[in-house]
Amino acid sequence: MHKSRRLAVALLAATTLASVPALAQEIEPVTLAVVGSWSSLPLHKNYEKPFWTEALPEASADAITVELTTFDQMGVAGGDVYRLLGDGVFDVGTTVADYIVGDAPELEGLDVPLLATSVADAHKMVEAAWPMVADVVEDRFNAKLLTIAPYPPQVVFCKGEVKSLADLKGKKVRGSGRMTTKFLDALGAEGVNIAFGEVPGALERGVVDCAITGSGSGYSAGWWESADHLMTLPLGGWDPVISAMNLDKWNELPAATQELIASKAKSELETPAWDAAAAALEGDIACLTGSGECPLGEPASMTLVEPSAEDVATAEDVLKTVVLPDWAERAGPDAVARWNETVGKAVGVTIGE
Repeated sequence: MHKSRRLAVALLAATTLASVPALAQEIEPVTLAVVGSWSSLPLHKNYEKPFWTEALPEASADAITVELTTFDQMGVAGGDVYRLLGDGVFDVGTTVADYIVGDAPELEGLDVPLLATSVADAHKMVEAAWPMVADVVEDRFNAKLLTIAPYPPQVVFCKGEVKSLADLKGKKVRGSGRMTTKFLDALGAEGVNIAFGEVPGALERGVVDCAITGSGSGYSAGWWESADHLMTLPLGGWDPVISAMNLDKWNELPAATQELIASKAKSELETPAWDAAAAALEGDIACLTGSGECPLGEPASMTLVEPSAEDVATAEDVLKTVVLPDWAERAGPDAVARWNETVGKAVGVTIGE
């Protein structure tokens, strides 16, 4: 080869290598079996799926490939995802934190109803809780925490007129977690445990009068076809969704691969999901009520019920005098002390005072 041509080829090769991130050049080939959250909901469609099937493979120069499904597509209950993950049935598992509190009651403290009424406050709570959640996930489920992402705030869908929090008394209400169910019981409602996918039929048949879920989740799942009143007081918190990798699999990976997965999961999945949460709530309410522009499709026509000052005061009193003390008994003094120092400090609430 002519000397000048060899030089041109060498320069081209150097330029090509320089265009590939240095970290990606160090990634060894690996295929990950990943289980995502509810396949029909925006969190999976807009954030989980693009991250695992596009952003991460691209960041690794296609050294990392992903086989992606979701727990509902697998026919696996949300509460079983982390048990299977800990056993190494798949490499990465994602589920709603409230689904696994039976195995790890400490995780109830990740998302307490009404402590966060804005996206900023909810994100602050999650950041404060991160080290606690990471330890619980490792100790209870043999897994490495990767992300904690939000659903929209958990609001109340009712079939039949409701005007205030007091109107929930005597009604059967599907809760979104153990704390929420306890909260409903304290209000004089009957907390009912029904799977997410069964709610529309339960509302139609009168098995429940109301049900709690994320605003966007309720729209996507068509709850507005069975319910006609929407109460926006976030009785169910924000229902964080946690994603983690089997710890044995994590420990097998080279440090460069670990660093790439952890950093990109944070920047390309978790952070964008939080950034979109505030705008999503406004759009969700527009979609559910027909008031404003609906970015998701055809708007519904639910009646909007906004909380009064009395509703907020009642809810906060029940939270502090009934719900949090009840959780403290289940979680134990060590978990409560850690919660007070992290989440509690972030939101200005101390359990036990």
